[in-house]
Parts: sequence; C-alpha cells; structure tokens
Amino acid sequence: MLKTLGAHLGEYKRPSILTPLFMLLEVLMETIIPLLMASIVDNGIEAGNITHVYQMGGWMIVCALVGLFAGMAGARNGALASAGLARNLREAMFTNIQRFSFANNDKYSTAGLVTRLTTDVTNVQNSYQMILRMCTRAPASLICAMAMAFFINARLASIYLVAVIVLGALLILISSRAMKYFSEVFKKYDDLNASVQENVSAIRVVKAYVREDYETSKFTKASQNLYRMFVKAEGIVAWNSPLMMATVYTCILLLSWIGARMIVVGSLTTGELMSLLTYCMNILMSLMMLSMIFVMVTMSMAAAKRIC
Repeated sequence: MLKTLGAHLGEYKRPSILTPLFMLLEVLMETIIPLLMASIVDNGIEAGNITHVYQMGGWMIVCALVGLFAGMAGARNGALASAGLARNLREAMFTNIQRFSFANNDKYSTAGLVTRLTTDVTNVQNSYQMILRMCTRAPASLICAMAMAFFINARLASIYLVAVIVLGALLILISSRAMKYFSEVFKKYDDLNASVQENVSAIRVVKAYVREDYETSKFTKASQNLYRMFVKAEGIVAWNSPLMMATVYTCILLLSWIGARMIVVGSLTTGELMSLLTYCMNILMSLMMLSMIFVMVTMSMAAAKRIC
C-alpha cells in the first residue's frame, strides 16, 4: 500500500524531504531559547550584568527568527508535497477508472468511486501533511525537551517521565476507541454520495412520480447517520484536551512546589526552574500532537486501502 501511494509522489519528493528538515531546525531553535532565557535570569538579571542580558536577548531574537523561517518553510513545503500527492492520486485514479472493464464497473459503485476521488484522497492528503510536519516535530520536540530537562535536573525531570507514561496510555486508549467510529464513517459517506447522485441524475423521474419527500427523507437518514458517527468519534477525541490540561497544570504545580524548595536550599536556580516549566509545555504538547497524528493516520489508513 505504501509503495503504491509513494509511487505517485513524482516531482514532489524534494518538498517531502525538505519539510522534515525544516521541522527539525524549528525544534532545535525552540530547545535553545529556554536555555538562553535561563542564562539571562541567572547570569544577567540576578548578577546585575546588563551586557549579558542584551547579548542573550539578541541571540534569542536570532533563534526566534530562524525558527519562524523554518516553520514557514516547513509549512509551505508540507502543503506543496501533500497537495501534489493528492493531485497525482486523483489523476491516476481517474485515468484508471477510464480503463475499467464491465466487471469492474459492476463491482465498484459510482458513489464509492466518487468517495475515493474526493473524501478518501483528502484524508490521505491531510494525513501525509501531518506525517511530514507533526510526525517529525512532535517526537523530536519530545526527545529534545526531555533530554534537556534531565540535563538541568534529573529529579524534577522524573515528574515529566511519569506524566508522559500516564498521559500516553490514556491518549492511546482514547485514540483506539475513536478509531472504531472513524472507520465506519467512510461507509456512511458512500450512502450519502449515492443518495445525492441518484437524486440529481434522476431528478426528472423523481419529479414526475412526485417522490421528492421520499428522496428528502432518504438523504436526511444518510446525513443523520454520518452526523451521529462523527459526534460519537469527536466526543471521545474531545477528552484529549481536558486530560492534557489536567496533566500540564499538575506538572506545573509539582514543579513549582518542589522547585521552590530546591531553590531555597541552593540546589536549583530560578532560571533553571523557568526553563523546566517551558520544557514541561513542550513535552506535553508533543504528546497531544502525537495523539492527533495517531487518530488522523488511523482514519487515512482505511482511505488509503480503498484508494489502492
């Protein structure tokens, strides 16, 4: 399946390679900035060295601008690669459909082919863009932030480790439950497209036999089924946000409480505590991205199989 889809990247291989590289550069800049901020607090503000504050502030501006450029370049190349893949897939599918035998024409419904050319390809396009950008950014950010947190203070960083394990298990549970509903959604799309296609192509017959009410109720039923499945799936995925916020603020409270006591005894500096709080957000938001990637990729797997 991956080989079949990858064969249609064509002229968009270059942006597919550049996108992860730009994402890694952006993550690197985001990892450096908290260290510069800690240096400003510890060696500049507390030491009364205003020259050091200006120097580190200048480097922070440079890192922010480089990160901004990398993020914009990654977004542009990711959009170009995913949109190009979608274009090539639609062109190849349309060309293939023109060569269908009578047996294949009977096997595949018109509604099913329309769904493959529209919704399925769009899902693969969105998933590919997330893989190029977030699937590179989230693990890299998670690993870099975790490594820097342990480098600053291993005792406080262990709070992250526990939070990552607990939150990761909960997000996997949520994603696996939501995936069952997302897999059923594509079948409902076929029913909806079939209802629309039949009504539009045979509109004269429908009006001649006064069947508008029947066609309306048929479309409403298909639309309602699709709506119900999406509500169930999104209702489960919606738990991601409160779980994430609860974990983030729990980590911040524990870091602030334990870190303040360590500052009093001199085993931690104020700047290091600020850096740890920043890395806390980076680590947990990376987990949130990974959970969304898992849901999106799971949805697109069913679409990819139908396309192939």
